[in-house]
Amino acid sequence: MKDIHSWLRQDWTDDAAAALIPVFEALPPVAALEALVVRAAAGPKVRAAVERALIAPCFAGNPAAAAALWLYADELDRSHTISQSLHTATGSFLHGIMHRREGDFGNSLYWLAQARHHPVWDTIPGYDPHALVRAVEAGAADAPRLVALQRAEWNAVLAHVLRDRAS
Repeated sequence: MKDIHSWLRQDWTDDAAAALIPVFEALPPVAALEALVVRAAAGPKVRAAVERALIAPCFAGNPAAAAALWLYADELDRSHTISQSLHTATGSFLHGIMHRREGDFGNSLYWLAQARHHPVWDTIPGYDPHALVRAVEAGAADAPRLVALQRAEWNAVLAHVLRDRAS
C-alpha cells in the first residue's frame, strides 16, 4: 500500500486520489507500465477499476485523463480512440505514447512531433520522448531505466491533464 500512496501526488485533488486508489490496488504501480511494448491489456479487474475511476468528477468530461488511464491499464485501443480525437498538443503527446507502447515507432515519432515541445517534457529529469522511442525500438539493454522514464512520463502527463484539464 505504501507504493500506491507514493504515486498519489500532492497536487491532485482528493477525488482524483480516491478514484485512483482502486486502480492502483488492481494494478500496483510496481507492476504498471512495465512493458515497453504492450502484448496484452492488464485484464478485466483493472479495466473495471479504470471504468469506475472515469466516473469521478475529476475524470468525467476529461478525455485526456481517460486516455492516460487507459494507457496505465495497457488498453491501447481505448487510449488510441480517445487520443486521436484530441486535436491538441496533449492529445498528440498521448497519441505518440500509445503508438510507442504498441511498437509503431514511426507513428509514435510523428505524433510526438505534432505535440511540438509539450510542457510536460521539461518536468521529467532525463526525459527526451524522441530518444525514448528510439531506445525502445532498438531494444535498449537499459530497460529498467526506460521503464522508470515511462512511469515518470505517465505520472507527469496525468498530473498535467488533471491540473489543467487539458484536452
